[in-house]
Amino acid sequence: MEFPSWFQSAIQERLDEVSARIQFQTDLRKYREEEKNAFEALFSGVNMTQCPEYSEWKDKHHYYRGLENERLYLQGMRDGARLAIALMSDPFAEQEGDANSARSKSEH
Repeated sequence: MEFPSWFQSAIQERLDEVSARIQFQTDLRKYREEEKNAFEALFSGVNMTQCPEYSEWKDKHHYYRGLENERLYLQGMRDGARLAIALMSDPFAEQEGDANSARSKSEH
């Protein structure tokens, strides 16, 4: 099933918004700083693949990216659930139900 282009654009905009917001979450700031410091220490070594700073940076980088991806996934699940609920609920059902009950009251 192909989604309409406006829907794909809306999903992409939401992903971009959530990604940008996650980049600035304060509880991740510590991990970003550790990653940055480890990366800067990396350049002091001559052979980057053999120096422990490179391994430390790589570990911190992957850990931070994992946290970021986890939050993106969870936000996507929340958004998907909200979308599914919104699509399954018929806003006109309540209005039709109210109209039918008003009609049946007037017939009695």
